[in-house]
Amino acid sequence: MALDEPKNSDDSYDVKGHKFVVDKEFMQKAERIKIDFTGMGFHLDSNMDLGAADCGGCGGSCS
Repeated sequence: MALDEPKNSDDSYDVKGHKFVVDKEFMQKAERIKIDFTGMGFHLDSNMDLGAADCGGCGGSCS
């Protein structure tokens, strides 16, 4: 998860006033992505393995 500007290869989603930019190809693989703010950071949940064990790529529970 990172701050980014939309590209031609991205889809943009507006959820409750927050804009999310997701790569179209990644979204097809993930099928769905759930993002929760835990107070200590963000928790991402998806049908695919986001690497939550090491959190090096901020794919699991990260701040």
